[in-house]
Amino acid sequence: MSQPHTRFSRRALLAKLALGTAILAGAPLALFQLQHRIRVENVTIPPDAEPGTPCLRLAQLSDLHVANGSDVRQLDRAVEMTNTLQPDAIVLTGDYIWRAAEHMELATPLLARLKAPLGVFAVLGNHDLWVGRDEVNQGLEEAGIRILTNEGLLLERGHASVYLAGLDDGWSGMPDLDQALADHDGDRPVVLLYHEPDLGHDMVAEGRVWVQLSGHTHGGQVRVPGHGPLILPEFGRQYEQGLYPVGPGWIYVNRGLGTTMLPLRFNSSPEITLLDIHPPRPETRAG
Repeated sequence: MSQPHTRFSRRALLAKLALGTAILAGAPLALFQLQHRIRVENVTIPPDAEPGTPCLRLAQLSDLHVANGSDVRQLDRAVEMTNTLQPDAIVLTGDYIWRAAEHMELATPLLARLKAPLGVFAVLGNHDLWVGRDEVNQGLEEAGIRILTNEGLLLERGHASVYLAGLDDGWSGMPDLDQALADHDGDRPVVLLYHEPDLGHDMVAEGRVWVQLSGHTHGGQVRVPGHGPLILPEFGRQYEQGLYPVGPGWIYVNRGLGTTMLPLRFNSSPEITLLDIHPPRPETRAG
């Protein structure tokens, strides 16, 4: 399941971003500044869940890409906002750093402030592996965050319960769904944390995973009206942003907090996702 370690063409990415910047050059500076305001996306899964049915409330953060003081300030705001939402659990779907392993030291104290009754859980992304898997793991552990690398656990609140699983990065790691589901009793639906959205398609389509939560794409980061995203990364071109029905399940793609290549967003705001997960009754589940 693992993929070869390849990187984006920096020249091609910069060329596309330069084109997008030229297209948007007429937009006022204030409009670009607004694009960096964090937006809370409220999502219900399934969307037609009946009000009052048991649910788990999860907050999702992704793609922090911490590299400088501006990123630290953005993460500080995101942590405060996330805690204010009072979720049952918080999940992080990878790419905490971008350029250097030592930048994890900037993120760790802030991530340590994340609090939820059922805990904070994380998986790693491609940039974490490319820059410093060990440093990222150490930082997350020091922050009191449980790393789910091909493992899972029961997550339960009242009458709502799911099996929360996490996979190693699909681009450059060694993801193993069988290992992640080793402790699954087969009854509760699986909610999977997996950085790259496209790589989980078959798992969801086949019914092994009910809900997959991913990041990776930044929603394109720059989306030109009438054109769409200028850039989408490998393994993030089928599922760009938001909620998608896939077979009997769902894939949700968070736009992330940070940026790559250029500190520029347009029509793709940084995101915190607040998910109300309504597990189906056993008799309504596929398989």
